[in-house]
Amino acid sequence: MAENKLADISTEFAIGILKLSDNIKGHYSLSNQLERSGTSIGANIREAKYAHSRADFIAKLQIALKECYETEYWIEIAQKANLIPADVAKAVLHECGVIRRLLISSINTAKDNLK
Repeated sequence: MAENKLADISTEFAIGILKLSDNIKGHYSLSNQLERSGTSIGANIREAKYAHSRADFIAKLQIALKECYETEYWIEIAQKANLIPADVAKAVLHECGVIRRLLISSINTAKDNLK
């Protein structure tokens, strides 16, 4: 059940990131990086669903977690550079934080099940 919730939330998050990056004008590199990391989270979560082993499952979720941290970085940069409003950044960072916590929980559970 957690994987489905995680997949659904990350899909909605990716859509929000795409819409957000449309509003970042004149900073192609930043918006491109934000789009790539923000959409990669869900892609790796989906890949984990079809992992060929528990270790592969964990590895895919860890990649998604790394992308989540990277996305937070780009959002913070965009906000500090006044490319997105502080309230928008706060909301997106909150969503990213929810995904991050779910990923950490899923990774820890999967690791515990390896033992």
